[in-house]
Amino acid sequence: MKELQKRVWAEISLGHIEHNLAQLRRWVPEGCRCMGVVKADAYGHGSTQVAHTLEQAGADYLGVYCLDEAAALRLDGITMPIMIFGHTPAQYIGDVLDFGLTQTVADAGSAAAYAQAAKADGRTLRVHIKVDTGLTRYGFCATGTHFEECVQQVEDVCRTDGLEVEGIYTHFAVSDEEGEFNHQYTLDQYALFQRLLERIEADGFHIPIRHCSNTGAIVYYPEMAMDMVRAGNVLYDLGDEEDRLGLQTTFTLKAKISAVRMVDADTYISYGLTYKTRQPERIGIVDAGYGDGLPRSISNHFRVWTKDGFAEQRGRLCMDTFMVDLTALPDVGEGDTVEIFGPHASIHELAAAAKTIPEEFYCSVTKRVPRIYIK
Repeated sequence: MKELQKRVWAEISLGHIEHNLAQLRRWVPEGCRCMGVVKADAYGHGSTQVAHTLEQAGADYLGVYCLDEAAALRLDGITMPIMIFGHTPAQYIGDVLDFGLTQTVADAGSAAAYAQAAKADGRTLRVHIKVDTGLTRYGFCATGTHFEECVQQVEDVCRTDGLEVEGIYTHFAVSDEEGEFNHQYTLDQYALFQRLLERIEADGFHIPIRHCSNTGAIVYYPEMAMDMVRAGNVLYDLGDEEDRLGLQTTFTLKAKISAVRMVDADTYISYGLTYKTRQPERIGIVDAGYGDGLPRSISNHFRVWTKDGFAEQRGRLCMDTFMVDLTALPDVGEGDTVEIFGPHASIHELAAAAKTIPEEFYCSVTKRVPRIYIK
């Protein structure tokens, strides 16, 4: 471990991910399945390590975006059900079948192509049908004047030879956003999805797994859990209001102070001359930068945690380093560790400084930053 802590590193708590899944189990209704979303390298945590943890902890499903992500998990020994959210070209359906994966079907053309490929292979493809109820991104469109057409398309998929329809789902647009408009929009999406389900059920098509709850809905609309919830951010404690679930931080980014120097008043610091000292300052050079995934947009707008408290960042971030003001922290020096984000330095503060969301920070931490896994 010490070899990995020379410059900058991420500490990933698999124990906290396991804890968060357990808390989620207590939050959702008894019997509701829990899918752990591990797309985008498990939000930067490391999909293989997180997937093994979730499998051992009793998650029911894993969710990934593409075939490559799913195949990597299978090749690393993950045996539990895995669903692909995104589109897979029909010529690769043989691989989906070989790896025993579940494929999303989001349009009539893909459904027909998938069925043809599966039948040509003498097998049946397990699928979940994606319905668009207002995100306007991907899926059979059920909004506005398209409802009747959507009903027909979903039922056509259900009766298609070569496809086993195990599930049907939709995705919320603003379930994690405050405000009456967003609340009503989420309720309307849910009502539309329920209307569709009732209609196809009345027509004699029963689909075993119905799901709509992403993280926002899990936290704020537990009554919408249905047969399965899709736990993404909530597993990694990324939401503002998730304290109510008793979640724990899973990702901490740390770096070393490689040098300390005294600078005079009226001295510019770093590229672009965006910060000028007003008095003599004791400046620490931290070994992390935009080459490690920190955006330059947060320059001069964040702070890091040290053993003696917070230190404000000074000047523009460089590719490999950034500077902090240690004037008020005389006992913090070369070789000491700072926490860029984690349990002390809030990821939410950092995301706000960059005008983005915490997930983007986790996913942006580059591969040259070693991950240290803590059970």
